Amino acid sequence: MLTKYIQAALHHAKYGILDDDGSFYGEIPVCNGVYANTSNLEECREQLEEVLEEWILLSIYKNLPLPVIDGIELTINEAA
Repeated sequence: MLTKYIQAALHHAKYGILDDDGSFYGEIPVCNGVYANTSNLEECREQLEEVLEEWILLSIYKNLPLPVIDGIELTINEAA
């Protein structure tokens, strides 16, 4: 489930080149605050995935809601 959620989120990624320094910028608009900025596109994709993973873990740790992406919902159930 987690892998599918990450893959779905990455399908919503938007990439561009910044005019001021020519670096690559990536973001996932549905995941507020998930963005990356590096010198080449492949590094940007990799960094964006890492940031997304950290964002998910932090959201879970702080018990914050995660957006439903392409019908995929991550929910945390307390263990007995």
